[in-house]
Amino acid sequence: MGFEVAKAAARKGHTVTLISGPTNLPDPKNVRVIRITSAREMLQEALTVYPKINAVIATAAVSDYRPAKRIRGKKKKGEESLELSLTLNPDILKTLGKKKGSRTLVGFALEVQNAHTNARKKSREKNLDLIVLNGPSSLGAERMNATIYRGEKREKTFTDATKRQVADWLIRAL
Repeated sequence: MGFEVAKAAARKGHTVTLISGPTNLPDPKNVRVIRITSAREMLQEALTVYPKINAVIATAAVSDYRPAKRIRGKKKKGEESLELSLTLNPDILKTLGKKKGSRTLVGFALEVQNAHTNARKKSREKNLDLIVLNGPSSLGAERMNATIYRGEKREKTFTDATKRQVADWLIRAL
């Protein structure tokens, strides 16, 4: 979804920076791409470009947790069970929302239970202008169902739309 949003913004003539985790997708034309491998790197890069931008559309499904201890290389097989300790990743969108100023901030919410309520709550807590609610079926898919909220108001609903259609709508809405 992030690549579709970046392409849509570039098509409209905007200067675009895309911060992307690992993917096999080619870099979009006329888009500056910054490749990262962790949530902490994504936050660092986002904070670096943040003072120079007018809007953020945060589509990434960044993991809420990461392993507490990083192991270099491959963990060799040992005992039958392995206990994994996790620690909380930084909340990138919430961090940006606290420093929002006059910027426009758009987030995505991948929700299953109480989806509409949780999406609107996330929007309030993270100081977002728009939030795009979608479900797990949109991950890696070409098409998606999505509901976009502006505050408590349902702004737009997409059923079986292409990600390009949703991205183009978002750029027009901004």
